[in-house]
Amino acid sequence: MTAKSQLESAWTRPQRQRRETPALSQEQIVDEAIALLDSEGLDNLSMRRLGTRLNAGATSLYTHVANKEQILELVVDQIFGEVRIPERIEAANWRRDLTDVARSLRETLLAHPWMTVVLSSAGLIYLGPNSMRMSEAMLTIVEVAGFPDEPGDRAVNALFSYVLGSATGEAAMLTTIARSGMPEQEWFERLMVTSEELARPFPHIHKRYLAQRNIDSSSGRVDAFAQELDVILDGLELRRQNL
Repeated sequence: MTAKSQLESAWTRPQRQRRETPALSQEQIVDEAIALLDSEGLDNLSMRRLGTRLNAGATSLYTHVANKEQILELVVDQIFGEVRIPERIEAANWRRDLTDVARSLRETLLAHPWMTVVLSSAGLIYLGPNSMRMSEAMLTIVEVAGFPDEPGDRAVNALFSYVLGSATGEAAMLTTIARSGMPEQEWFERLMVTSEELARPFPHIHKRYLAQRNIDSSSGRVDAFAQELDVILDGLELRRQNL
């Protein structure tokens, strides 16, 4: 039986040497791709457009990456490098540390809204060093807190999935608000008027819309995230106590 070969990825691709004028590096490609994604969105990323922004032909990019998917692997990992992780991990601080990582991850995703779309559709985005650095920190936190390997894995996966799902909804809403041209609070108040009216046949939903009528939208989003995160961490605390 022959040995299994590795999946092709930006992280396993050998770098070919090519003389270019001016010299083009993988770092330049990644930085320009992030600038393009932040300013124009995921739909506008292409090898040709990126090459134009770099004053290089699209073929020059293929020296460093095989395709657009590999560019996304690289840019996602670079963005993951913005997530703050604890410098020192201690069992007594496990809940605070997970909270801090979750908050930083949310802030990072909202600063680059296209990330939520890429993370929900790409397959090899978790192989980069910054992604592994973040995962390693979260796994270390739960292991030091006393979780065995499998429950610890499930805890980290649940937490990451929650943050990604929550940030995806927020990013979509903020993108819609930006397109409307309205300030967030005005958009939110108009949404509440519409939502209250449409929810009248559904008393449990209607009651909750009424309760949100006068909240500040921006701080409300932060508070909701914190409260929902606490629900997950409360569950992890109970699980940890019963190990």
